Amino acid sequence: MRRLLLAGVCIIAPLCAQTYVIQNGTVMTATKGTFKGSVVVKDGKIIEAAEKVTVPSGATVIDAGGGYITPGIIDCHSHIAADGNINEGSVSVSSMVDIRDVINPEDIAIYRAMAGGVTTANILHGSANAIGGQTLVLKMRWGKDAQGMIFEGAKPGIKFALGENPKRQGNPVGGGRGGPPPTPARYPATRMGVEDVIREAFNDAKDYKAQWDSYKAAAARGEHPIPPRKDLRLEPLKEVLEGSRYVHAHSYRADEILMLIRVADDYGFKVRTFQHVLEGYKVAKEIAAHGGGASTFSDWWSYKEEAWDAIPYNATLMMKKGVLVSLNSDDAELMRHLNSEAGKAMKYGGATADEALAMVTINPAKQLGIDNRVGSLEPGKDADIAIFDNFPLSDMAKVTKVLIDGKIYFDRDAEMAGRAAKESAKEKLAEKDKQAVQPTVRRQ
Repeated sequence: MRRLLLAGVCIIAPLCAQTYVIQNGTVMTATKGTFKGSVVVKDGKIIEAAEKVTVPSGATVIDAGGGYITPGIIDCHSHIAADGNINEGSVSVSSMVDIRDVINPEDIAIYRAMAGGVTTANILHGSANAIGGQTLVLKMRWGKDAQGMIFEGAKPGIKFALGENPKRQGNPVGGGRGGPPPTPARYPATRMGVEDVIREAFNDAKDYKAQWDSYKAAAARGEHPIPPRKDLRLEPLKEVLEGSRYVHAHSYRADEILMLIRVADDYGFKVRTFQHVLEGYKVAKEIAAHGGGASTFSDWWSYKEEAWDAIPYNATLMMKKGVLVSLNSDDAELMRHLNSEAGKAMKYGGATADEALAMVTINPAKQLGIDNRVGSLEPGKDADIAIFDNFPLSDMAKVTKVLIDGKIYFDRDAEMAGRAAKESAKEKLAEKDKQAVQPTVRRQ
């Protein structure tokens, strides 16, 4: 029954890329200013965004209705579309596990996020491990299978975690009077231990990389050495050292942010983003000097000990100190209104509309290394576009259409018009299901 309902939602799913001219709207490019004009889309790409454009022959006109045309929103920290428990809490280093193995393309949160203008998201594991699993960038191509949602060519990532979440796993649970025996504690149980786990893992990764470097050098000389044994745990960390895999680090406190910067500097890699980073405003200069980014909440705080010193000015304060800042959701519901979350940066800290919009478009695109493809309305980029009926950084704005790769994936009018038919189909299926389980009465 669930599959049939999902199929019903897909009535408006795209069949093929077309040539579109989106006109009669205010174009917010995120990088090239804001103006009243049009956007031309052909073969899945933006070919023009300007006040006056050339309308290709045979193009379909999309009327923005005086609303706003923006790049698709990008979420640098999400857990949607992942099936089941994604906290591998049994070990402190779980770099061998990969989020792509548990992608669930039928998660309704994908559709709901897309209906809020989100077109791309970075999907991460949980934060039970000092070094967690491998991350994956997805496009919200609702209706595609798991492979079809993967953002082709996006550099892979890995999640680290500092603070309460990984160290909590090191404290035994249970063992009270009359209760079950305590669960064995897992190292580490302190913030100091979290740092040690990361350092020891990279000591191993350096040795592992040296073995492979030696092997490749010998092979290049025409020798025929035996290759080292491939280690699935160390392979992703070797890629971090080589710069071919990004580090996204769950973090809160200023002291731990500085700790990871020191560790990264010692081993010669960069922390691509500090995630959450609620005390980032205290060490913004150090984050900027390291070359790291910050992906934070707009105004979540005081939900646990580490979040007590969070302030809503965090994003703009870090931005003004030179940090590349994005706003993320970490939550399926919040993901549906990241546009208005970005608007809070205008209230708290005085960000401009362009700066606030950048925090959910071009900035996360840069943090994920996909800014050559998405994040702004520029010729040559993927036609990932959201159309709003009102100023998009306002709570009053609604998404009217979403295009991904130049295809219409969400149309509010079509969605609303089709609801009665979907409800009718749902009732018929429910009645059929009810009849199927009724007991059969035997006649005497």
